[in-house]
Amino acid sequence: MTKNLHTETIVALASPQGIGAIGVIRLSGPDAIRICNSVFGTKTLKKKNLEEVKTHTIHFGVIHDGDVILDEVLASVFKAPHSYTAENTVEISCHGSPYIQQQIIQLFIRKGARLATQGEFTLRAFLNGKLDLSQAEAVADLISSNSATSHQVAMQQMRGGFSNKIKLLRQNLIDFASLIELELDFSEEDVEFADRSDLKNLVTSIQRIVQRLIDSFEVGNVIKNGIPVAIVGKPNAGKSTLLNALLNEEKAIVSEIPGTTRDVIEDEISIDGVLFRFIDTAGIRETTDIIESIGVERAYEQIKLSSIAIYLFDVHEITPNELKQIVSEIEPHLHNSQLVLVANKIDKEDMEYTYREFAEFKNMIFISAKEQTGIDELKKHLVTLFDNSTVNVTETIVTNARHVEALRHTNSALIKVLEGLNSNVSGDFLAMDIRQALHHLGTITGEISSDDL
Repeated sequence: MTKNLHTETIVALASPQGIGAIGVIRLSGPDAIRICNSVFGTKTLKKKNLEEVKTHTIHFGVIHDGDVILDEVLASVFKAPHSYTAENTVEISCHGSPYIQQQIIQLFIRKGARLATQGEFTLRAFLNGKLDLSQAEAVADLISSNSATSHQVAMQQMRGGFSNKIKLLRQNLIDFASLIELELDFSEEDVEFADRSDLKNLVTSIQRIVQRLIDSFEVGNVIKNGIPVAIVGKPNAGKSTLLNALLNEEKAIVSEIPGTTRDVIEDEISIDGVLFRFIDTAGIRETTDIIESIGVERAYEQIKLSSIAIYLFDVHEITPNELKQIVSEIEPHLHNSQLVLVANKIDKEDMEYTYREFAEFKNMIFISAKEQTGIDELKKHLVTLFDNSTVNVTETIVTNARHVEALRHTNSALIKVLEGLNSNVSGDFLAMDIRQALHHLGTITGEISSDDL
């Protein structure tokens, strides 16, 4: 017979797998403190009663299996409901030997705990009301954040910034929906408790907010996964050299032979707290080589998918008129991406005349990828483009595909509400569409019960 989730005590390694200075083992559940207490003591194996200590206290001692001491540890005690999971919780900080960690975990299992499933501590935090669903999902985003911006967005969501906005929208709808539901109880008297013009203004206002959240997903997805930057240009323009200079490592093969890069090469780097995903593409040119031609097609595809496209060219091998022609050929592929013109190989000869020749191209960056001249200026320009083209990261930004899908369904339901108001439909039809909007908003935070009405 399977035990109820809330009656089991679970255990798992809370720190990363592998050898390190320390490892953290977490126990959570009604018997967490008792189980740990049964194997916790001093160096002389004298018992120390963790069940009698205050919550949020740390205790030095040893974990022992009978007469065998497994390790010297620190035991952090958190008593329900004042813990991450709202249950009795003990976190054991032991030495980072995988052998020691597994010995302690197996000991706890023999004493009555079971191994936690993936994400189960956060699941319990959600089920016990410590986190709502969107906050629980933000925990995973916080753990995987690899830039200052993605960390900031995840922290805002985990602290309830996004949840609070959704809850406020739902509450406003619930207030009006309750009045419409009340009207249905008095349908024979033909009474209106909910002012239709006020409801229309409210729904229009909520719809604008929902649409703004939907629109923020494009930015949120970029923040979470990195801003895609395609590096394009003719063969031997120095694209692979530029990628290596940006990453500060030999990621791409550099060769004087045209067409060396035949497929997409990709890597990430954080610049001033913003994650950029650079994509080195095949040189764009007419070619009879089937494999290289596929690479050229993929280069154009990457331009379409990128947020920023860097067109890199040998400044000594092109005229301003030729550059204008190339830009006109690239622009149809840009979609919503921004084009950055980067003139390479300024180390070859005197540049005074060349600077004047290309003066009409505003914001052009002049670099030497080989000598790494102008690379910092290019990086700063990329960060500026990001800052100028995105919303403030202190605003609520949607980064989760499930959330944006729920918001789209909410928006559709709100459109039906507005259509119903404009057509003067009866309250029962309005109530049905409002319930749909409430349902989809509720799936974001986990509040999907109709009990609120």
